[in-house]
Amino acid sequence: MLFARRVGTDWYTGEQLEWEKIGTYSNEESRANRSRYKAGLALLPTVDHVLGEDNVYDFVICGWRTNDAKNDLNLKEFLDVCRKVVARHGSANL
Repeated sequence: MLFARRVGTDWYTGEQLEWEKIGTYSNEESRANRSRYKAGLALLPTVDHVLGEDNVYDFVICGWRTNDAKNDLNLKEFLDVCRKVVARHGSANL
């Protein structure tokens, strides 16, 4: 079973989530402003599924941006992608 690392934060990144944004998503605004609108909801809390080694799903709370980036990857695959991005661009560029 997975547990929150710090209450109210993105399980993966540790960023403080914007709980006040729950229930504020607008299909119309999203269609009109696309990625700019979605960027404003990056820290909207969402639920992500994590398949355990025992083939049982656990769930974690994370921001929409993180959940979107992780997509259907398992934790190891997601971390591998994150490491490749940092390796390619170097921490000095971050």
